[in-house]
Amino acid sequence: MNTIMKNGPKLKLAPYRKILERKAEEVRHSMSAQKAAQVVSRLDVPSDEGDLSQHHHEEWIFLNRNTIDMKLLREVADALHRIDQGTYGICPECEEPISAKRLDAVPWARYCVTCQEQIAARIADGEMVEFQEADR
Repeated sequence: MNTIMKNGPKLKLAPYRKILERKAEEVRHSMSAQKAAQVVSRLDVPSDEGDLSQHHHEEWIFLNRNTIDMKLLREVADALHRIDQGTYGICPECEEPISAKRLDAVPWARYCVTCQEQIAARIADGEMVEFQEADR
């Protein structure tokens, strides 16, 4: 499926697919570079408590960054899957088209701006939010 049209103008998917594939490759490359740097840093044996503290801090940063990168990679893969399934660009919450402006800014966006804001507000209020994974 090359375009989607639901209650709005046609959304050409080929450019989004390219952007998403490039982003996935960029994140994978970044993660590989981070992993290589982490392996090299492990070769340096800390000589005192200050060095050990710095080493632990760098490991903590690596793990947090890796978690963020994995989440982004999963979101990009999910967006590519939605393209394949023909559901890309449609908000699963309200079933309305996600604006091209939003998709241009965040091509892996699952929700329209309005629904994303509502979900963020529910999370901020401590409510449990069920994310739709039915299209996986």
